[in-house]
Amino acid sequence: MGSIAIVTDSNSGISQAEAKKLGIYVLPMPFFIDEKLYYEDIDLSQEQFYQLLAQDANVSTSQPSPGDVMDFWNSILKEHTEILHIPMSSGLSASCATAQGLAQDYEGKVYVVDNQRVSITMKQSVLDALALVKTGKTAAEIKEILEKEALESSIYLVVDTLKYLKKGGRITPAAALLGSALNLKPILQIQGDKLDAYKKVRGMKPAKKNMLEAIRHDLDTRFAEYVKKGELKLQVAYADDREAAEQWEEEVRAAFPDLEVSCMDPVALSIACHTGPGILAIAASHCLDTK
Repeated sequence: MGSIAIVTDSNSGISQAEAKKLGIYVLPMPFFIDEKLYYEDIDLSQEQFYQLLAQDANVSTSQPSPGDVMDFWNSILKEHTEILHIPMSSGLSASCATAQGLAQDYEGKVYVVDNQRVSITMKQSVLDALALVKTGKTAAEIKEILEKEALESSIYLVVDTLKYLKKGGRITPAAALLGSALNLKPILQIQGDKLDAYKKVRGMKPAKKNMLEAIRHDLDTRFAEYVKKGELKLQVAYADDREAAEQWEEEVRAAFPDLEVSCMDPVALSIACHTGPGILAIAASHCLDTK
């Protein structure tokens, strides 16, 4: 019987070191910083990234070249018969569509999953895939299951500074100036393949309160059945400020004492690139990996 390799990319927030422990493979995402090419968690650490960001370096995201993706897959197929590749949501990056196109040349050996997740919820998809492999599911079956789970997660995140939203053209300089003067903290949401504005509040404390309320509403409505069955987990993420993140995790655990917080991880650099440091996020995901 053949073996299935679980592959994701660094948009999942899974580090190369964690990937080795899990027995999976992580394709590093490329970044151009002041026109120099870097690869996440290969020659660009979280610390280096935020240092360069603080120095006002010109940072832009990219996607792996088709050649890099195929070289990566080819090396993995020397040890495995099939690949289940879980990239970032197709709605947030073209890398998913690229992988889907490339997989057509692999004669059923590579299955690309688009379950429309990113960061901590994308990581949960990887863990679910690992659990499904252990049950004997085929790569094709796991792909189908994960894609049916596409909308069964929810992320809310607060942006600490408007500087990077302005720099990326997502808000006008005038709006950024006014927002900074009023201490406005935008709350963004990721539902499926869309990153949208959720709410703007004044100050970080009210922002965190609003995110907890938003998740609670999701738990009481669209995720109520999963909560009842014990199939719902929470995730926490942050950008750069570990101490603030630990305090946020305590607040989340206190607000939802009956639910498991399955991870507290740095956000993928592809998100931080557009929002800057100081992000705090909370997510809820329907989990097939319930052990």
